[in-house]
Amino acid sequence: MPELSEPDTAVHASFLAAMKEFEAEGRTGDGSMIGRDLATWSGRWHEPGAFAAYVAAVRADVLEETPRPRGHVPCTTLWWTEDGEWLGRLAIRHRLNRLMLEFAGHIGYDVRPSARRRGHGTAMLRAALPAAHRMGIEAVLVTCDDDNDASRRIIEHCGGRFEDQRGKKLRYWIDTAAA
Repeated sequence: MPELSEPDTAVHASFLAAMKEFEAEGRTGDGSMIGRDLATWSGRWHEPGAFAAYVAAVRADVLEETPRPRGHVPCTTLWWTEDGEWLGRLAIRHRLNRLMLEFAGHIGYDVRPSARRRGHGTAMLRAALPAAHRMGIEAVLVTCDDDNDASRRIIEHCGGRFEDQRGKKLRYWIDTAAA
């Protein structure tokens, strides 16, 4: 059964295969966390030492003092895995600043292309809600592009209440205590 877990070097091979799938979609440098990581790390994370450094950097992002891109906040990243297979990632941003409030929300997630349409996105978001609640976040903001019907359905299946649309972003709130 798939589960959320802390990033770990044990899934190196399947992680690399998943990143190749995201690259084939044109995600490199697309402004998402996956796109940023592809642009920054893809030339070197095939090396075990570089992948270990990447995992350490992702895990360190939970700390307030960790350097991060302008406008980004501390974030807990969890990986969705099953039997050593990397299926996706989910980020819980610890607070909202202006950028997160308008664009990204508290939670962002990606499911590798070959694992889509199997309920992983819904299960992953649902599994993250209690974790966000333990972090003291009573309601999470989750956003998606207005043309991303799959993500909109995931958010709604997890209890998302539509607030508004800002530009291309649909904005939903989910109560974490009910999860």
